[in-house]
Amino acid sequence: MDGGTELSLSIAHIVQRLKGSHLHSQIERQAKDCLHQPEIKLESLKDDVRSFLKTSGWERKLQNAVYRELHVQLPRSHPTAPPEHLKEPLAYMRKAQASWEKRVLKSLNSMSTELEVPLARMRPAAEQKELANKWNEMGTDEPDLSRFRPVYAPKDFLEVLISLRNPNHDSSEDISARSHWGLIQVPLNVRDIPQLRQAYAELNLTTGQLGIDDHAHIRPDLFESEYVQVGKKVLAEQDSAAAQQYSRQGCPTGLRADLWALILNSTNQPQDVMHYEQLTAGVIQHDLLVDNLIYKDVKLTASNDDYYFVFEDFLYQVLLCFSRDTAVLDHFKYNSATPPKSYIQGKVGDEECAVVYPPNGVIPFHGFSMYVAPLCFLYNEPSKLYSVFREMYIRYFFRLHSISSSPSGIVSLCLQFERLLQTHLPQLFYHLREIGAQPLRIAFKWMVRGFSGYLSTDQLLLLWDRILGYDSLEVVAVLAAAVFAFRAENLMEVTSLASAEAVLADLSTLKVVPLIQIFLFATAI
Repeated sequence: MDGGTELSLSIAHIVQRLKGSHLHSQIERQAKDCLHQPEIKLESLKDDVRSFLKTSGWERKLQNAVYRELHVQLPRSHPTAPPEHLKEPLAYMRKAQASWEKRVLKSLNSMSTELEVPLARMRPAAEQKELANKWNEMGTDEPDLSRFRPVYAPKDFLEVLISLRNPNHDSSEDISARSHWGLIQVPLNVRDIPQLRQAYAELNLTTGQLGIDDHAHIRPDLFESEYVQVGKKVLAEQDSAAAQQYSRQGCPTGLRADLWALILNSTNQPQDVMHYEQLTAGVIQHDLLVDNLIYKDVKLTASNDDYYFVFEDFLYQVLLCFSRDTAVLDHFKYNSATPPKSYIQGKVGDEECAVVYPPNGVIPFHGFSMYVAPLCFLYNEPSKLYSVFREMYIRYFFRLHSISSSPSGIVSLCLQFERLLQTHLPQLFYHLREIGAQPLRIAFKWMVRGFSGYLSTDQLLLLWDRILGYDSLEVVAVLAAAVFAFRAENLMEVTSLASAEAVLADLSTLKVVPLIQIFLFATAI
């Protein structure tokens, strides 16, 4: 298929997606209203209306919406390709994901049966009133959650990834013995340091970076104040593409919340606030089994974290609303996962009575709340926090817990991490493997959470700046390898998995940007 056809397909696809949107009706209304203005002439109507939309800022809003669509969902590479190819082109990956989903759903259903807790129920009026009254202080509630357990933890998911095999690939053909050292045994194309240097050129040692130069022993006005001024200009222009480019060198603390919202095109319009209020009403009306999993997860993770325990109420609000949000289902068109379905009571097996459960199609796992926790530092308005989290999830976080061949998918990140270590620290990799401390078994929990809960918050936000700036999760695998490189000397001394884990137990003192820079740009190739 030639480039022209592909472009026209992309344009048609984006036009189709934006046609029913609120932005479309707003622009239409503005175009009609401007017809009464004296500067709009009949003989040059089209150009005059266009110029009005440009000067009044609507053209920029449309550009940002198009930019968002380009980043979220691309059309199929070929018009005759089946829809499942958009979800995941490799059949064995689709099969593995489907089988994993069955396991997770079975675990959820058996929990419902064993504990005699229905998947969903209408709350009695008194309970609804009580929940509505304590909506902003749910953290004070102490429900008995001892019977509930997380549906799965990251280590269960890792075992599934380790067992992945491509049935068409004979690994004995592989010339390099290195591929057999690691746990991930699937042939995916991942970038090595020379390619990463090209892709992440703005992270090189000669470019100013927030996360380094703002702490250097030089006059701050040499870098930081000038950089902040540029950031303010980017925000004034309201251009998503410029904000994304700017984020590659890090976002200043005072501008980060607005820059991220601009990159994600998360505008928090009155209709977004209303949507959030409707979700809140849904939580108050109905009780879901997954609510208990959310409560339990927040109690086990964020509530015990020195940085995040103060945000417990926000986390409950956002995650409970997220579980009811059917708008999230849209991302399953390009996610290798398929939303799980359950049957209405007494109608098991009747496909007409099958409903997506939970309504957003995402079953939370142990650590899921840590995707939201860092965002609480940036947004103190629940509806804004919610819309930014949802956008982060449907762009990035879903890839960390679904099996796919995407370069930002967790399988590729694991493989990239192992390859980087095998190539540039072969002695360390071999040593750890020999003592039964496969590096991936240690690093997987960091990567599956995007390092949330492991780094100090300021450092985590600097890492997430780069995820947004480069529109890729690759930098997570690079950082994981860089942490091993940084602690290599100590790791060469360890003799067991437990002692290797002890060396890497506390990452809260690490500085993210220097680690990534040194690993990418100061490693001999």
